[in-house]
Amino acid sequence: MAESKTDTPLPPPTYAQSIASPINLILFALLLTLVYLRLRPKPPPALSKAPPPIVFRTFTPPMLKPYNGENNMPVYLAVNGKVFDVSNGRNFYGPGGPYENFAGRDASRGLACGSFDEDMLTKDLEGPLDDLKGLGDEEWEAMRGWEERFQEKYLVVGKLVAVGDPEASKEGL
Repeated sequence: MAESKTDTPLPPPTYAQSIASPINLILFALLLTLVYLRLRPKPPPALSKAPPPIVFRTFTPPMLKPYNGENNMPVYLAVNGKVFDVSNGRNFYGPGGPYENFAGRDASRGLACGSFDEDMLTKDLEGPLDDLKGLGDEEWEAMRGWEERFQEKYLVVGKLVAVGDPEASKEGL
């Protein structure tokens, strides 16, 4: 007789794997998190606070003196009658810098002579400005070079006049 097909052993039944296994759910949640982090809207960048406006002023030597970088003051120095805001170069012109003697002062003679000595600075702040007499052609050229360099790099915030000058009186100094 013919054997029936029911007599042959059947292979063990295979079970369908569920897509909702714990590892698949964890991987799917991780994928969703990564997609969200990549595509979420970013907050707009915060704008930095604008610096206060700088007004062109007339300075006298005593008025210029506090602008030496101490007590969170800006760093100003004067060259050939022009007052420059050198605060961006605070490492050089501010407290502890190699040119700190010039901060808040008329630096014309010192820059012209290439000297950082206190002797190059006007001692009497109430007296007349340094007329720069005694400078040679090379020293005048050096001072003009410094003045050009400052004009390229820093803002001119004012001009320097003597204490009794009529322009100082105009601004109520």
